[in-house]
Amino acid sequence: MDPIHESNLLVNRRHFFGRGSAGIGAAALASLLNPQLLSAAPSLAQRNGPGYSPGEPGPTHFPPKVKRVIYLCQSGAPSQIDTLDYKPTLEKLNGQELPESIRGGQRLTGMTAGQKSFPVAKSFMPFRQHGESGQWISDLLPHHGKIADDICIVRSMYTEAINHDPAITFFQTGHQQPGRPSLGAWVSYGLGSESESLPSYVVLLDRNTDSQAQPVYSRLWGSAFLPSNHQGVKLRSSGDPVLYLNDPTGADREDRRKLLDAISQLNELRKDDVGDPEINTRIAAYEMAFRMQMSVPDLTDTSDEPQSTFELYGPDAKVPGSHAANCLLARRLAERGVRFIQLYHRGWDHHGGLPSRHPIIAKEVDQGSAALVLDLKQRGLLEDTLVVWGGEFGRTVYRQGGNETTFGRDHHPRCFSIWLAGGGIKGGLTYGETDDWCYNIVDKDRFGVHVHDLNATILHLLGMDHRRLSYKFQGLDYRLTGVEEHKPVRGILS
Repeated sequence: MDPIHESNLLVNRRHFFGRGSAGIGAAALASLLNPQLLSAAPSLAQRNGPGYSPGEPGPTHFPPKVKRVIYLCQSGAPSQIDTLDYKPTLEKLNGQELPESIRGGQRLTGMTAGQKSFPVAKSFMPFRQHGESGQWISDLLPHHGKIADDICIVRSMYTEAINHDPAITFFQTGHQQPGRPSLGAWVSYGLGSESESLPSYVVLLDRNTDSQAQPVYSRLWGSAFLPSNHQGVKLRSSGDPVLYLNDPTGADREDRRKLLDAISQLNELRKDDVGDPEINTRIAAYEMAFRMQMSVPDLTDTSDEPQSTFELYGPDAKVPGSHAANCLLARRLAERGVRFIQLYHRGWDHHGGLPSRHPIIAKEVDQGSAALVLDLKQRGLLEDTLVVWGGEFGRTVYRQGGNETTFGRDHHPRCFSIWLAGGGIKGGLTYGETDDWCYNIVDKDRFGVHVHDLNATILHLLGMDHRRLSYKFQGLDYRLTGVEEHKPVRGILS
């Protein structure tokens, strides 16, 4: 017997009236089958009138500067002293003991807490000025010199976490403990997707070449208590880009469409009976998977790219899973309307041998990261795309063990550097500064940029007020930036 007909025979009077009063699931399915219906959704600004409910998603709170974000996460924490924070004063201070007055009794990790001496180590690489702006960038990142006038270097970042897992979790979710939605999930929830055939949030993991790289976990791009369709979808660099994307051999696409329609109807019946909103998410997941069967192979097939593109991204651009190849995929995802694109490059955690190991990792990301900005710019996409590049904290100015050629640097949350580029960002700007020892932020109250400040800035550029983007869970209104007073960094906004 037909399963739909069989299910209908089991409907009693109570079920009939119960289903008749529940139209939310049907509306959700209709919007999936007819995406044009989504265009009539009121904006968040309209919703914020009488009767507004906190946490309701919608297009924007106010006119956005960008439509999408590409976040290049440098997991393990690059040394700001050797990459983006030019500190000529360390030439004189090199080898001197870091004064206790500068350290100020700061909590140290277990890796250096037992050290008897804290000798200062200057940058092992020279810095040069680049572009019309004269931005100082280390020779460790030579290709970044080409985008000096496009990027804003923030030298006054700080965080509260001193170890890797809490620190990267804090950056990605706004909380040091697991269990909160990721930044990308919040963006997806708040704005939805521009694409009908790709998820709003996609994650790419660069291949790992450092044997001591810190791990990254799927919870960093998870949706936690937000509806699960807002979690990041990871694209793999080998085999099928997405698991279970392909139908069994010989399966007909038209039969697959009929099967999905039948499953959707059964899910609708179940939703009406039990009222579980996650069933709507399941319906949406089936529909998105069906569309991705056509869109993902086209996305990952870069044979249509001209040779000039591969020359821009460098020789690794044709190596699946490399940072350059993933940066190229990020641009292709941006072109196709993906809202939030996250890349993770691991291997920056160098507690020893930093002068020999940092150059290896830097070379892996330098050309691809710079090429992404240049590629977006020449295609007219940079003006409505935000690119973020940085790690979870910085590295200490003092040496961790070793000598001048074999030393490492410990974790340093008090000050570090990131860069941003794209719509609404002042290119060619260096924002904030550190003291002569590269240990503390100068005028932190005015120029310090907390993790929550950065995330508030990202949401602001997307047209969302971080204080009003919330979600009620277990009786509380949660938001990405917590309950403390934080705000967008106006000094870097154009």
